[in-house]
Order: sequence, then structure tokens, then C-alpha cells
Amino acid sequence: MSARPQQNEFAPYFGQYINLVPDGSIIGLLTDHLSETVTLLGQLTEEQADYRYAEGKWSIKEVLGHITDNERIWSYRMLRIARGDQYNCVSYDENQFVAEAAFNLQPISSLIEEFTLVRRSTILLLKGLKEEAWYRKGTLYDTKLTVNAAAYVIAGHEKHHRNILESRYGLGRS
Repeated sequence: MSARPQQNEFAPYFGQYINLVPDGSIIGLLTDHLSETVTLLGQLTEEQADYRYAEGKWSIKEVLGHITDNERIWSYRMLRIARGDQYNCVSYDENQFVAEAAFNLQPISSLIEEFTLVRRSTILLLKGLKEEAWYRKGTLYDTKLTVNAAAYVIAGHEKHHRNILESRYGLGRS
């Protein structure tokens, strides 16, 4: 399986996410994170899920929608790289994605279900990889990116936003 990514597997910017991921099996961690995030958000009312901690900030629904969109994009990057495609990954504007989405018009239960399905798809993709595919390299931001590092970015990005949901939105507090 995979090991913690080395510095030469990703652009330095993504170290902020990778550093949030504890040691252990990345597939196991992604599975655990799914459960933790669903538990954190699963009891919210619609009114609570529409909460924004400040003017101009995303609602809880939008944060979850962003996490899901981001994972879809990173999983697509992993797929292309794992299959040996010499794909040069491109960036995306997360603010445009949220602005163009209809996350606040959807029930929180639907957004949780969508996140769950996307995460399960990511996990199945990773479980089906040959060992050598984990260390294939593509390019993102003119820097090499391995499938392994991309999996850690997915986990760390989710953890980053879950930390924000806890600290700024007050979720998970007794």
C-alpha cells in the first residue's frame, strides 16, 4: 500500500494538508474520516446547516459541498495519473465552484449522502490500484504529483475543513 508521501511527490503548498494526516493506512484513515465527518454533520437541522460564522463566509452546507467537489477533482487526478496518463493537472477556482453550485438549496442529508458516495468511490479506486500505480507521477503546478500524495491531500483537505467547522462554526462542542 502507500507510505507517507515524500517532499518530491507534491508541490510544497500541499504540505499543509498532508501534515494534518496522522500515520497509518491512508485507506483506513479515509474511511475513519468519512465516519467522523458524517457524525459531525449528521445531526444538524437545516437551519443549523445554513449557518455562516461571518458575512461572506460559506455556510456549513457550502463547506461540505466544497469538500465533496474537491475530492471529486483530486480523485479524477489520481485516476488519470494511476492509469499512466501523462496528464498535466490544472487548477480550479473553489469560490467559483461554490458560487455556481446550489448547495444551500439542497437538504443537508443529500449533501452528506453525496459526500459519502464520493468518498466510497475514492476508497474503492485506491483499493483497486496496483502497488506501482501509487507512485506514478503526474504534474500539478509544474511539480510532480503522485497518486499517493494526492490521497493524502484528500484526507488532509477534509481534516482542514473539519477543523474549521469545529473552531469557527462551533460544531462538535458539547
